[in-house]
This record gives sequence, C-alpha cells and structure tokens, in this order.
Amino acid sequence: MSNSSSYKQRKEDFVSNLSGGSVEEMLLVTAVAPVAVMLWSALQARHSFFQPSSPLGLIIDYLLNVGAILLSFTLYAKSPVLLIILLSTPIVLVYMLPGTSGSRKKPKVPPTAASKSDGQAANNPLSIKPFLTTYRACMMIATVVAILAVDFRIFPRRFAKVETWGTSLMDLGVGSFVFAAGIVGARPVLKEKAAGRVKPLGKRLLESFRHSIPLLVLGFIRFLSVKGLDYAEHVTEYGVHWNFFFTLGFLPPFVAIFREVLRLVPSHAVLALIVSGIYEAVLDNTSLKAYVLTAPRVDLLSKNREGIFSFIGYLAIFLAGQDLGMFVIPRTVNPRSKERAGVQRNTLLMTMGVWSAIWTILFVATTHHSYGLGLNVSRRMANLPYVLGVAAFNSLQLLAFAIVDTVFFPAFYNAADEKQEKEAYNFAISHVFRAYNRNGLFIFLIANLLTGLVNLTVPTLDVTPPIAMAVLVAYTGTVTAVALALDAFNVSIKL
Repeated sequence: MSNSSSYKQRKEDFVSNLSGGSVEEMLLVTAVAPVAVMLWSALQARHSFFQPSSPLGLIIDYLLNVGAILLSFTLYAKSPVLLIILLSTPIVLVYMLPGTSGSRKKPKVPPTAASKSDGQAANNPLSIKPFLTTYRACMMIATVVAILAVDFRIFPRRFAKVETWGTSLMDLGVGSFVFAAGIVGARPVLKEKAAGRVKPLGKRLLESFRHSIPLLVLGFIRFLSVKGLDYAEHVTEYGVHWNFFFTLGFLPPFVAIFREVLRLVPSHAVLALIVSGIYEAVLDNTSLKAYVLTAPRVDLLSKNREGIFSFIGYLAIFLAGQDLGMFVIPRTVNPRSKERAGVQRNTLLMTMGVWSAIWTILFVATTHHSYGLGLNVSRRMANLPYVLGVAAFNSLQLLAFAIVDTVFFPAFYNAADEKQEKEAYNFAISHVFRAYNRNGLFIFLIANLLTGLVNLTVPTLDVTPPIAMAVLVAYTGTVTAVALALDAFNVSIKL
C-alpha cells in the first residue's frame, strides 16, 4: 500500500460524506438484520437446526447473521428490498417441511410447573432476554462490518459519516453503540433497587472510574497509533486528539453523577430530554454552534471541540438507553402484578411500542420542516434531533427483535424456574450472537486492530469489488472466529 501523502489525502477525502442518505433507505437496510434473524429463528424453532452445535450450523449461522448484514451494506446496498425477499421467502419453505423429532427437540416447560409459578422464574428479578442479546450482537456486527467496509468503494458514500448536517448509517451506528451501552447500564441500577439500598455517590464514582480507565487507555493507544502510523483520519469527526474510546470512557462517571439528579426527575428518559433540550437551546441561541463548527484549532479545547461538546448528546443517548433497559431487563414489567407470563409479555411489547412511538413522534416533531421545528440532524454536534433519532431507531429495532422472539420462542417467557429459562434462552439465541455479545467491547477492539492492519497492507481505494468482498469476508470471518473461540473456551474479557 502506498504511504504517500497524496494517497492519505485521497483517503481522507474519500471517507467524507456531505449529505448522508434518506431515513427510508436506512430503515430498509437495517431491516435486513431482523429478517435474517427470522429465518434463523424459523430453522431453530421448527427443526432445531442449530442444536447440537456443528460446523455446518456455525457456517450457516455466520452466513445468516453476519453475511446478511455485510451484503446489505455492500452488494445489496441499492436493493435492500431484494435481499429482504431472498431472506424471507425460505421461511415459508421451512414451515412447509415436517418438523424434526427425536434428539433435536425444543425444550418444553411442564404445564403444571408453569402454572404454579405463573410462568415466572421468581428467584431473580432480572433476566437475560434472548431478543436483547440479539439486538446487541446485531449492533456490534454492523459496527464491525462498517468500520472496515467504509474504506472500500463498494461501501456507498451515503452510508459514511456525514460531515456536518444530515444522517447516515454509520452516524446511526455510533449512537446505537452508546444507546446499547445505556440499556446494559440499567442492570446495576436495577440490582440496587432490588437489594433495597443505594450506593453513596463516592462509591459509585470510584466504581465508574474503574470502568473508565481501560477505555481511556484504549483511547490513548488509538490516538498514539493513528498519529504514529500517519493513518488517514477525519479531524472534524471528533477533533485532533479525541476519539470514540474517550467518549465511552468519560460516560460512566458522568452517569454516576447524574444518578443524583434522578432523585428529582421522574425517569431517565425525562432526564435525557432535559439534557439534550438544554444543549440544543444553547447551540441555537448562543455562539456555541459556530464555535463547534468553525472555530480555529488553537488550544486543547478548540482542537477537540467536536468530541468534547458532542459528549453531552451521547450522555443523553446513554440515559435514553438506560430508560429502555429499566423495563426491558426486569423479568416482569410490573413485579407486583400477578398476571400470567403471556399477559406480562404482551405488556412488555406494548410498553416498548409506546416508547418507540414517543421517540419517533418527538424526532419528527423536531425535524419536520412543515409541521415541526425544522431542525437538522448533526452527529458532529450530537444535537437534539440526533439524540431523538438514535433513540427512536434503537427502540424500534429492539421491538422488532422482541416480536420475533415472542413469535418463535414463547417457551422462554413460560419458564417455571431459572434452569428452564436458561435452557430456553440457549435454544433461542444464535451461537454467533452469544459469542459477540459475551465479549463485545474486546471484539470491537480486535476489529479496530484488524481494520488498521488491512488499511496498512491493502490499497482499499483501488481494489476491485470482488477483492473488496473477499477481504471483508475474511475479516468478518476472523472476527467471528475469535468471538466463537473465546466463547468455546468460556473466556469473558471485560474492559
């Protein structure tokens, strides 16, 4: 690969995107993942195809749940509807074939036990729902695919991060990463509530810094490696020194501090709206917007202004994700309710549907130029429309996976105890998804290292589409193999 400054400049110009794509197109492209999950679920629910685990099963698992996302971002980027049809048509065939019997049976829940417990595993108020694992894994796989695919011409420029105004697939992906982290961030809060005690602020801050240090170290390593290798970068993305690892690293202590504010605010969602609303008001009514977009880079603050000020928006996105996690993670929506599992499940879906509608309506109300405020989305500043758009998209995406889960794997929600629930969970979740979800941040780090290696050894701007696809398949296959190997050896790496 040429290391000349001219190639670096070509690369920097290539990854820029001035306008983004349409919301409708992004919704179609991102709809591929739930449809692929439907096909996987049909094969598993009807024929127990992926149990016991086999090399053929893992290959098909990879093709459906990683390959489909890769295809939607590249070869089928202009025709996602065709890919959706190709993935959904076999579902009918799967159900036309007789179901598998014998050793490949779905785990069954004894009716008497289920009725005695009202279908709830009451020992632990929190659960790990299959659709939540699926959602997080799909988000991680999409991120892994996009961070390298963007360097090839086969990846549409309208999917790359937008320079200032507008939104794109990768813009949405960055926010989704933070939103997903927020959902998981609700678990310790729920554990405290279940235990009936609240940790003091000092202890929460100490614990948050322990989570932050590895991420901040990774941020410094990325900064030094990018500068040291003269790697092509887009300064207007986060600034001269800032990167996404710094954003992730500073979130835990700020979230710990904002826990105190929640004593006065009714919910995380309201707090997210307050934070992003005040930030938007300051952007629109002061010189802050002009400063972020046009100020000369003369000191540490101005050199990293995009990363520093967009952090406010990402904090709001994290809080919005936490709000969703507060009612998605608990085993029941209302622990005091004596409703049967089926009713509780429907209540959860209705609650998710209502919040999806709320975030969507708020997004339309702030961005519509005829019937709303007419604000433009900016990932660079992480302004209010961007926060609302990320919250709406992720709520809808999670709802889609929850519906698939409910249709194909109702046994999980009818489990009588935690053992049955675990068996039903393992049956309902893709091995590839479980592996990605288990070591998500470490897998993200591996993907970043491989992305750098590819860019240092392959002239990504000049390769043909077949070679680009070969590289991307080898790359995603390697990342998936690492994830599966860690899972097979029961290794969990927490950063």
